[in-house]
Amino acid sequence: MKISVAVFFGCRSVEHEVSIISAVQAMRAMNADRYDVTPVYVTKQGVMFTSKEMFKIESFKDIDNLLGLSDEITFIKKAGGVFMHPVNKKAFKKIKDTKIDLAFPIVHGTNCEDGTIAGYFEFLGLPYIGCDIISAAVGMDKAVFKDVLKSKGLPVLDCVRFSSREYMTDSKNTSDRIKNEVGFPLIIKPVNLGSSVGISKVKDESGLDEAIRLAASFADKILAERAVVNLREINCSVLGDADDCVASVCEEPIMHDEILSYKDKYEGGSKSEASKGMASLGRKIPADISDELSDKIRDISCKIFKAIGASGVVRIDYLLDDKTKDVYANEINTIPGSLAFYLWEATGLKYGDLIDKLVDTAFRRERKRENLKFTIDTNILSGISFGSKGSKGSKF
Repeated sequence: MKISVAVFFGCRSVEHEVSIISAVQAMRAMNADRYDVTPVYVTKQGVMFTSKEMFKIESFKDIDNLLGLSDEITFIKKAGGVFMHPVNKKAFKKIKDTKIDLAFPIVHGTNCEDGTIAGYFEFLGLPYIGCDIISAAVGMDKAVFKDVLKSKGLPVLDCVRFSSREYMTDSKNTSDRIKNEVGFPLIIKPVNLGSSVGISKVKDESGLDEAIRLAASFADKILAERAVVNLREINCSVLGDADDCVASVCEEPIMHDEILSYKDKYEGGSKSEASKGMASLGRKIPADISDELSDKIRDISCKIFKAIGASGVVRIDYLLDDKTKDVYANEINTIPGSLAFYLWEATGLKYGDLIDKLVDTAFRRERKRENLKFTIDTNILSGISFGSKGSKGSKF
């Protein structure tokens, strides 16, 4: 019997379109003999739809038309498991509830990858691929992520964190902290976004205000950290769970500016390349670094993965000082663009086999949870009475 998998993508995020590309890539790579795949597109308003047309990336060129051909759905829990349920059954069209065995979230950014969608699956009691609520939330919040890594002795850059309100009410004090504790050149970034959205390099004080206001337009919490001058970016993916994980080969993305931009990552050199998402990014695989440094980064990557209790597949982005060869963990993508399949193919694992391993890991976690107790036998309510006067007559 096939495994019924609902692939969730889209969502209320600035990385909405990137999620669509990643999801279509994954759905097309899934083994049709093993999986019965159902696309679940979540609009920017948070409404869920499904359609067979969603297997084609071309269908998303006209979202309004696509939704007109799609069925609005929700998910319900009833005897026997979790079911996809049509919200409005169209005339002359019989749509039955569909049992779902596994959720496959391929979402990027806030309001989804940050643990929000994992919480939805936990509430439903639906097994799912990827990080749980806590590890997803830690991975999304760059400040918390740094704190966790520092507590484990793993390499990160020091930073100053502040809120947009702090800056707007006392910009001088915030600016002075940044100048004194970080210094120039520096990087300003939103604390909880990915895909290089809202990130700026600031060479001197004259560019600080503009960079902070840009970051504040995307997030309330902001980070300022030292810029690595002799910068090379190195990425590495990790697959598995906190008990057993393995790191991929390293890659070096090709930057067209001093920092890797959203345009570098996703727009590529043409429209056809843009449709490939992160797979279209210019890169060197394996990265042109020594075997010793590559092994060091791969080892650190597994330690980071375990430190936050990750699961599934992640990509960890590093900042390498090419002069000193010091390496710093920059961020973790708990649901990386294109699921980092290109790194695993370079490591010797085909995309379809990568997905099989993700499914097996998700079900292994579910089997572990089935052995845990979530309730205790108690009769505490039998002794409680509020009486006829409500709380005033309470015997509790």
